[in-house]
Amino acid sequence: MSRSTFLKATTAIVLAGAVMPASAREKRLEIEPYLEVNQTVLTDIKGGDGDVLAYSSAAVGVDARVTTRDAEGQANIRYEHQFGWGGNVGDQDIISGIARARIDPIQDILHLEAGGIATRTRSDFVGAGNGALAGADAIAKIYSGYVGPTLTTTAGDLTINAAYRLGYTKVEDDSGPALPGGQRLRSYDSSLYQSANASAGMQPGPLPVGWTVSVGYDREDADPLDQLFEDKWARLDLTLPVSPTTAIVGGVGYEDLEIGQRDVLRDANDNPVISPSGRLVTDKSSPRQLSYDFDGLIWDVGVLWRPSRRTSLEARIGERYGSWRFTGNFTWQPDRDSSVSISVFDGIDSFGRMMNGSLVGLGTSFNVQRNPFTGDLSTCVFGVQGGGQCFNDALSAISAANFRHRGVNAQYSAERGAWNWGVAAGYARRKFIAPAGGVFDEVNGATDENYYVNLIAGRKIDQRSGVNGTIYANYYDSGVDGVLDVLNAGAYASYYRDFTRRLTGTASVGVDGVDPKGIESIISALAQISLRYQF
Repeated sequence: MSRSTFLKATTAIVLAGAVMPASAREKRLEIEPYLEVNQTVLTDIKGGDGDVLAYSSAAVGVDARVTTRDAEGQANIRYEHQFGWGGNVGDQDIISGIARARIDPIQDILHLEAGGIATRTRSDFVGAGNGALAGADAIAKIYSGYVGPTLTTTAGDLTINAAYRLGYTKVEDDSGPALPGGQRLRSYDSSLYQSANASAGMQPGPLPVGWTVSVGYDREDADPLDQLFEDKWARLDLTLPVSPTTAIVGGVGYEDLEIGQRDVLRDANDNPVISPSGRLVTDKSSPRQLSYDFDGLIWDVGVLWRPSRRTSLEARIGERYGSWRFTGNFTWQPDRDSSVSISVFDGIDSFGRMMNGSLVGLGTSFNVQRNPFTGDLSTCVFGVQGGGQCFNDALSAISAANFRHRGVNAQYSAERGAWNWGVAAGYARRKFIAPAGGVFDEVNGATDENYYVNLIAGRKIDQRSGVNGTIYANYYDSGVDGVLDVLNAGAYASYYRDFTRRLTGTASVGVDGVDPKGIESIISALAQISLRYQF
């Protein structure tokens, strides 16, 4: 393999998630609207008050998937209304869904991508395991989405790329004030995120090495406290093939990064003013205080290994944000029905940028699992051919502050005959960033850690029936005063049967446990029967 051929192969994996070429796409259009009714019963078998709670629900939704020469995408959207029985469970409306699409207005040159998610999580730092939502009061509704074009073209041996992304994230949480530390972290409201970058470069051939010059600009405007994240950078990257499958990679550049926020509005006693929904109120007249200010040299070196079209490994070590930084990514697709991915990350993040980043990393074809008792999306979405994402890290503890974000994520998914399964696990550490003397001062420099594992599996028994199940665990280790360490774990299983071509019945059972440190743990049992009519 020549140096030029090697770089063409490696470039294909770097650009926008290795999307299937338009000429190779099999045309398909599936739109499946449905109507569903459910009856759910739950009770605490350890801790809690031991009451038996019951609620009925009605849901409408649509599962859609499209693949054409010029577009590909998938959407799974659902609206559910729950009717509580006896006053122990209140009525509520639940909107949930996830979507990802890609359109090619100009083949192989101009692409338009978009994605969105609507989901829920506990807002009291109990964790992202969706089973804990049943009967809970402290629930936050999260909406996040992005859209943007990508341009790829050539001028002789020169390859030119440009991209822009506009993202928005909103949290609705009306569960009222929390403990002091939790109050400051969970008071996230909304953010508008913009990212633009451009690059130009050549593959090896005209020169012994490939080179790329790139520039970028990222900005996020977030509430509360009128927070501003602004990052400007430029860098030169080189690629030196040393064998048919291996290359040495490295880059050097300059970055100017600032994070700031205004002060909180204070009452006559100098206490922060809290809105009725539990959020901090911004003092619009106060100057913006910097919580992070870095400008200087950034660099990294590493190795890129691509022994086949199905396997790729890239690892880099360098310096950024004034300290050492290590990142890596491994993808392996043993066959068309299975995939493995492992990523090691290190960056400066926020809740909104994390949600948008997970959506960007999601492929346009994936398997969606829902919690049968709440209708909510599973925190992990698996793509059989890669492109799966887990939202556990972001949903486990919503934060209003920016933070240094390090960790590792791993996923495996496969389909084998009647079986399909997926496994995901991860670890993340956040170190919070806030201006000295501000309302976030008590969390500045504090760290928390989150560990999660998710397992889903399903099997078709025959042409008309099957079983599927989920096991999940999430451990949140807080280093913030007033926020508890929490273990949330559980499992649920369902049996379904098609009575007719359009009518399906499902029976589900589950168990969910919440164990906050220093507080009595609660273990709940859940059961449900449901009917779905698919139009």
